Amino acid sequence: MKKILFMFFVASVLSATSEKAFAQFEKGDKLLNAGINLGGTYGGGGVGAGASFEGGVHDFISVGGQLDFVHWGYGGGIYGYGWSYNFISIAARGSYHFGKHFLTMDNLDLYAGPSLGYRIASSSYDGIGYDAYGSGVFFGAYAGARYYFKPTIGVFAEVGYNASPLKAGITFKF
Repeated sequence: MKKILFMFFVASVLSATSEKAFAQFEKGDKLLNAGINLGGTYGGGGVGAGASFEGGVHDFISVGGQLDFVHWGYGGGIYGYGWSYNFISIAARGSYHFGKHFLTMDNLDLYAGPSLGYRIASSSYDGIGYDAYGSGVFFGAYAGARYYFKPTIGVFAEVGYNASPLKAGITFKF
């Protein structure tokens, strides 16, 4: 994980000297986010990776999909039992880009929206217990921001109830 964060830092520093970006969202933009998930599904701890892609269908609206993986577990200790959970989330998502309404910064894109998908849950445990999580349909909601260092590359962060409480990473605009 330290290597991933270091790569994001290096990309940010190298991009900081670029020309001014023109990043306010517009119809026809294609956006790709790739990053890490922090915090676990269903409130557990954990980390994971994920990606989302969206295409602009209106000056304020984009639609697309996402794929996320989150792992969390705990165990051992004096009782010698533990759990390990894996969650794969596949979802459709839509975002409303509201930064144009009040921002004067061209390189900042603020957005929020819902997601609807299917979560595949798997678990393993040692000792006495049961699997409290199952696969099924989920509804999510998120809010996020993208900050562009160049017209086509930047960083993003999202918070909410989705695949994980916090996502952060690199974003590309086509």
